[in-house]
Amino acid sequence: MGNPCPWNQPGGYVYRVRRALAAAVSVGLAVSMAACAKSERGEGGEGDSNATLTIAGTGKPKNFDPIFNDDGESFRPARQIYDTLIQNKAGTADLEPALATKWDVSPDGKEITFTLREGVKFQDGSAFNAAAVCFNFDRWFNMKGAAAQSQMIYYADTFSGFAKNETDSAGDPIYKSCTAKDDKTAVVALNKFRGALPAALTLTAFSISSPDALKKYDADKVTQSGDSFTYSSYATEHPTGTGPYKFEKYDAASGTTTLVRNDDYWGEKAKTAKLVIRTIETETARKQELEAGSVDIIDFPAAQDWKGLESKGMKVEVRPAFNILYLGMNEKNPKLKDLRVRQAIAYAINRDQLVKTKFPEGAEVAKEFMPSTLSGYADDVTQYNYDPAKAKSLLAAAGASNLTLKFYYPTEVTRPYMPDPKAIFTSIAADLTAVGIKITPVARPWNGGYKDDIQQAGKQDLHLLGWTGDYNDAYNFVGTFFGREKPEFGFTDKTAFAQIAAADAEPDADKRKADYEQVNKDLVGKYLPAVPISHSPPAIATAGNIDGLVASPLTDERFFTVTKKS
Repeated sequence: MGNPCPWNQPGGYVYRVRRALAAAVSVGLAVSMAACAKSERGEGGEGDSNATLTIAGTGKPKNFDPIFNDDGESFRPARQIYDTLIQNKAGTADLEPALATKWDVSPDGKEITFTLREGVKFQDGSAFNAAAVCFNFDRWFNMKGAAAQSQMIYYADTFSGFAKNETDSAGDPIYKSCTAKDDKTAVVALNKFRGALPAALTLTAFSISSPDALKKYDADKVTQSGDSFTYSSYATEHPTGTGPYKFEKYDAASGTTTLVRNDDYWGEKAKTAKLVIRTIETETARKQELEAGSVDIIDFPAAQDWKGLESKGMKVEVRPAFNILYLGMNEKNPKLKDLRVRQAIAYAINRDQLVKTKFPEGAEVAKEFMPSTLSGYADDVTQYNYDPAKAKSLLAAAGASNLTLKFYYPTEVTRPYMPDPKAIFTSIAADLTAVGIKITPVARPWNGGYKDDIQQAGKQDLHLLGWTGDYNDAYNFVGTFFGREKPEFGFTDKTAFAQIAAADAEPDADKRKADYEQVNKDLVGKYLPAVPISHSPPAIATAGNIDGLVASPLTDERFFTVTKKS
């Protein structure tokens, strides 16, 4: 028999990319990759339990209260501090117990009974129990203030509405109540069947916080000034969960988060005494720091560096591409309200060339807004192959031959679906300019205004953004993007919203699959609120003395299993 882990062979980085693509056909294949990684890495001993593990993040966290976040750099520390009721098995998108040892869903899907893990303590010493679970659910549901609700993107996407909706985009709430039958049994009641549940409860946003700490540090106090939000001391200084690491401090100037081992953790104790997450905004600087030994793990190394890193003794793990990059088009602009203009933009972009030149090996052009591995993916959607002449013709027919558009792109960040934002922007902008569209570039820091401008204020005409899937369901992609009205797209078609909601509410799996296939066909052919660009396999790299890392297709790695040899 051959080497069961051939990506560890010399030159294996190319094989590993192909392996990642094969894994994308079945996300669960990542289990075998993770098993090999564990096997290979388990041979070198336990490592130094007093060590500090240093990770290079690509951007600063917004805060440390998971319910108010929606980006990977904020969730990276949160995943170490908190636990959810259900989690994804390491290296896969499969569900497994976390704070709940099991969950039972009623036949009509309107009631989920959680049997909770006993003997668990929050990091402030208070008890984890059913009352604490219900406190968290009721906190989310009863959140007051338009500013707070507008920041609870995951809650709004999953549960539709609040006890008192204060924004026009919120809908009828799916959540009904949570009852603590006893200390170890929490029953969550829903107003209707929700196809994305219970899988969506793996989302880091739904981490369980200490009720005592939430109350002590006034966690729900969120104030807004213009497009900026200010959060409570719970979110900035005192996040309190049940996870393997505890919050110690955050240096806002440098973007450095310091966590320490939670010696009272209910599960396997963290293998390192301290976990430091440093913000290093450029990929080149992250690579140099890894090579110099200043950091132990870097995320999203450039594909052209994978082989070089391995030749210097580093380890590179390539995750399956479970993501999407899109070019958003804001229909608040009357010209972009015209479907012909949006179609012209789609035809103007040479996506094949873009993906070949600006993305890692194994990336592919996206036909729709979710990966092909998800149930509900449609093979026969409308195609927008590169056709500048057709783009010009559509613009002329729409009376938009002299169109000028503000094109926003992010700085100070690298995302799994967007390895080099400026280079991608430059390529797309050149294609659009070539068909007569005048581009006004607007560069904004990722956590310094970009997302607020795009997702809250809707200031842009065009923008680059994307998504790494959080759980294995079509709604997590198309519903998150287009399930309700958002400033990001200015997309207001209630028929489309109802169509997505109906697909999610269909309990029959076969019918639900067919419904989502139709959703995908209509989103690309009938509505086109954005242009799907690519699916890209991201990597994570470690120093040679680091063992035990299990790469995740969801990019939701937990670091308590990681050892560092001195």
